[in-house]
Amino acid sequence: MKCPYCNHGETKVNDTREAADSDVTRRRRECLKCAKRFTTYERVEMLDLRVVKKDGSIEGFERDKLRRGILKACEKRPIPIEKVDQVLDSIESELRKEDSTEIPSSVIGEKVMDRLKKLDKIAYIRFASVYRDFADLKTFEKALRSLQKG
Repeated sequence: MKCPYCNHGETKVNDTREAADSDVTRRRRECLKCAKRFTTYERVEMLDLRVVKKDGSIEGFERDKLRRGILKACEKRPIPIEKVDQVLDSIESELRKEDSTEIPSSVIGEKVMDRLKKLDKIAYIRFASVYRDFADLKTFEKALRSLQKG
């Protein structure tokens, strides 16, 4: 592992932890040259997931793209980044348990909305407004009413 500060190729691992409820290993490392510390995350490389878009086109699953969408919905909300990463980990884990490696984008969107609804109602409504592409104010109001009921 190369040091992100000085690019030296030798580091030592000071601490290793398995992240709760995920397939990620967190390692605290220290560069043997500059002595700076940094964190790395290790995850098993799995089969590539493919996303089937609404128009029928297929593209590779991009965890970072999904993360950006969730972060955008959570912008200026009191949601720790660790919670966002937990949401991502749980969604990706569920997707990998599916029988197929081709996942409809609607399945992914519903999983995100389900988790955001529990995490933060404002983030949920932000994500839903983009994901569901509300056509008018009445559709938006309907979503708000259903959120207030449940």
